[in-house]
Amino acid sequence: MKKGTFLLLITAISALGGLLFGYDTGVINGAQYYLSQYFELDPTMKGWVVGSALIGCLVGALIAGVLSIIIGRKNSLIISAILFTLSAWGSGLPEIFPETVSMLVVFRIIGGLGIGIASMNAPMYIAEIAPSNIRGKMVTYYQLAIVIGFFVVFLATYFIGNNLTEAENIQFGWRHMFWSELVPSFLFLTLLFLVPKSPRWLALKGNDEAALKVLSKVHGEEEAQNEIQEIKASLETSASKIKVNYFSKAVLFIIFIGAALSALQQFTGINAVLYYGADIFEKALGFGKEDVLAQQVLLAFVNLVFTFVAMFTVDKYGRKPLLYIGSIGMIIGFLLLGVSLQQNAVGLVSLIGVLVFTGSFALSMGPVVWVILSEMFPNKIRSVGMALAVAAQWAANYLVTQTFPMVMESEANNSAPWNDSMPYFIFIAFILMIILITYKFIPETKGKSLEEIEAFWE
Repeated sequence: MKKGTFLLLITAISALGGLLFGYDTGVINGAQYYLSQYFELDPTMKGWVVGSALIGCLVGALIAGVLSIIIGRKNSLIISAILFTLSAWGSGLPEIFPETVSMLVVFRIIGGLGIGIASMNAPMYIAEIAPSNIRGKMVTYYQLAIVIGFFVVFLATYFIGNNLTEAENIQFGWRHMFWSELVPSFLFLTLLFLVPKSPRWLALKGNDEAALKVLSKVHGEEEAQNEIQEIKASLETSASKIKVNYFSKAVLFIIFIGAALSALQQFTGINAVLYYGADIFEKALGFGKEDVLAQQVLLAFVNLVFTFVAMFTVDKYGRKPLLYIGSIGMIIGFLLLGVSLQQNAVGLVSLIGVLVFTGSFALSMGPVVWVILSEMFPNKIRSVGMALAVAAQWAANYLVTQTFPMVMESEANNSAPWNDSMPYFIFIAFILMIILITYKFIPETKGKSLEEIEAFWE
């Protein structure tokens, strides 16, 4: 097998962790309307069932670092695939406990554990195996897979629901929606046995011969020899200078910057936009609330197109330029939306604002954050650093999910001068922080080996 084909194959298999991330997160959106009626959930319990997976995501991200160090990136992904499969099967179980939703929540949390582990290990594995000149593009396959996962699960749940009566959907249709995840999760689990272990993890464990063999398949013999020497030199330098003291100022600073950038991905308000999107689309285009298909297809299309733009520009123009361009675009989008809300003129301008924001996020903070996180941490602390950064992202996700409805329903937001626009101006303040942190603290990693990036922090 040619080295380019081999690299693309193992990248695509690893990126399936992102597809399942999107699929598992999205399947609850399609199923929750029917299972809420089946279990007669009140708003509090409905929120708990929908949001419970985030707890698993946070815990999964925290333990992912330890798993990654002990058993490696590949085996960690295998565990995540098993968790995805177990969650998909258990969430749609027949009526074992018809009087409670507790078992459903348990299996949703199990799925969250899988998401947390995969969201840290998949992009890191891809970054550790890809050549430096195309590493950014390879890692963005992970974000592309997330976007595709959302889109595929939407089509799957729509197909299942549309071929059943409402009564059938309430009785058992939502179970089939959960079970539909068994197909990609089992595919992910099976294909993972075809990918090699991370060469940098093998070197970290002292298995230089196996690491060189993997690098040779991806880079070719000559480049592999240079790469393994850089990895060994980096590990020796790290051992003598840092000694893996996670409480040293140098290490804490690197982890703090990574965690801040990761959390800011959620503080852009991307999930809040998707949460409130139905009302914007209804007022702007006259869509009814039942016509979710057109809304989701339009958002998914914009998201997908601009993710492709990021894929083909991240290694050409660099990570920081995309973050600057995307941040400016997100600010413009929210200004259009916010001002139109303030002026009680919700319409086409509001719609354009939502789409400009979504496209700008897909061009920048969506994929580029995963690229930077997978690159920025030194070899010795990469697993722990990325685990904490991803955990910070899930914590921020939970915070935004919980507080956005509270801010939207607050008296201050619902009256002049805000007129429902306050959250979007708060998000603009966070986006300005992204520009500042990127300018002052984020290294440009385009075209550099992971060991060259490591030298930046020294």
